[in-house]
Amino acid sequence: MNEQQRKEMSQIIQGDAADRKSGQDKPLKEKTSEDFAKYFETTYEPPNLNKARKRGRDEINVHYNFQIPEDIKNIGNGKKFLIRTYGCQMNEHDTEVMAGILTEMGYESTSDTKEADIILLNTCAIRENAENKVFGEIGHLKPLKLEKPDLILGVCGCMSQEESVVNRIMQKHQHVDLIFGTHNIHRLPQLIKESMFSKEANVVEVWSKEGDIIENLPKVRHGKIKAWVNIMYGCDKFCTYCIVPMTRGKERSRRPKDIIQEVRHLAAQGYKEITLLGQNVNAYGKDFGDITYGLGDLMNDIHKIDIPRVRFTTSHPRDFDDRLIEVLAQGGNLLDHIHLPVQSGSSEVLKRMNRKYTRESYLELVSKIRKAMPNATLTTDIIVGFPNETEEQFEETLSLVEEVGFESAYTFIYSPREGTPAARKKDDVPMEVKKQRLYRLNDLVNKQSAEAMKAYKDKVVKVLVEGESKNNPDVLAGYTERNKLVNFKGPKSSIGQIVDVKITEAKTWSLDGIMVENTVEVNHNG
Repeated sequence: MNEQQRKEMSQIIQGDAADRKSGQDKPLKEKTSEDFAKYFETTYEPPNLNKARKRGRDEINVHYNFQIPEDIKNIGNGKKFLIRTYGCQMNEHDTEVMAGILTEMGYESTSDTKEADIILLNTCAIRENAENKVFGEIGHLKPLKLEKPDLILGVCGCMSQEESVVNRIMQKHQHVDLIFGTHNIHRLPQLIKESMFSKEANVVEVWSKEGDIIENLPKVRHGKIKAWVNIMYGCDKFCTYCIVPMTRGKERSRRPKDIIQEVRHLAAQGYKEITLLGQNVNAYGKDFGDITYGLGDLMNDIHKIDIPRVRFTTSHPRDFDDRLIEVLAQGGNLLDHIHLPVQSGSSEVLKRMNRKYTRESYLELVSKIRKAMPNATLTTDIIVGFPNETEEQFEETLSLVEEVGFESAYTFIYSPREGTPAARKKDDVPMEVKKQRLYRLNDLVNKQSAEAMKAYKDKVVKVLVEGESKNNPDVLAGYTERNKLVNFKGPKSSIGQIVDVKITEAKTWSLDGIMVENTVEVNHNG
């Protein structure tokens, strides 16, 4: 980034858009409250996968004027809501926003379906199993809906952006009152009002068009320890197996000043860790037109904020550039645990997946990361049984896992998603072969994880204490800087703090330890 570009970006961060010369060419425009209301009164159309694949770079609008209309601001007084979340961190973050909106409308949260006046299923479309779980839950909720006709049952999230899902719900699950997608969560108040008073059997509002960024949405976060911070939306990579570009839309980045303001606010509230979120997080800023400001630049600015830990997910190897590596190598609050999905170790399979990198270029990237951060922990995602994967191609994946030394991996048997190019491929790999390959892969990953854990024995590590262990309320649990789960005994007062723990036992996926006496909370320089 040259000096002029840095000056221009500094003006963005300070919010001085009026003085920014390049602003005329930048596809980001602020909208007034009047524009906001007018824009969202426009008509919508059902989800259309073909149109999604053909989309171009439309203008991106930024809205700062979210408001709940006065006539429905207290519509939830004395009522309760329940949101069930499926899928990724982005869905978790969307749930935080919906919970924030509902809370501002007067609703209270509940975990009991029988108490709820609104139940929302925030869905995931990434794998078939996720969809099956949701449809199973829709079926289980039907008797409750019949018992409580005024209950509003809604389906939202990524599944709602699929044509086939919307059609199936409307045809076979008429007890569902409300269907909305990922692009119009900010419309939840109006949709609830319409569902309450409409004579229609279903209220359906799913937008194929996307591209706008809605700031200042309320959120209800869980606890005051770790927080998700969304920095961009959508994905433009169109991997042949993935439905996300169709359900989440094109890549669009939040303004740096808005992200930095949110992180500063979280730091002031006492949060100890933030995770920067995006479907393809290291493509951040590529839609900023002529101004060069990417994830590396953003993390360099966040590096200066007094918050102990900063992570990011999920990365695409194609967009992991030298600037990001250079910034991460500074250390401090920028942690060197990097999740870097490879999906396959075969260049031929990667080509069929449309990943746009090869085995060799992935290993070259790993080498760069290792050189800059010798102690970096790498984890990954891997798909086995992609259509027509040969035994030799699978063994290339095994050898890559060994060569990189991944300490953990999310592994999956390929799941065809309707509307994706890979779903049209004829697959000659029997399911039994796929299951056996998954077993072999998991066996290798487990061995590597257990081996990596052994290195922590008798070491003192810094643990961000999140709460009681799920298995034993007398034991506390938290994570190291490299995202290793640690269980140890200590005072409840250490929850929410970063403490020193000496590791006494290393297991395959977790560590046991003893809290070091006289531990004091550490800052990001500690």
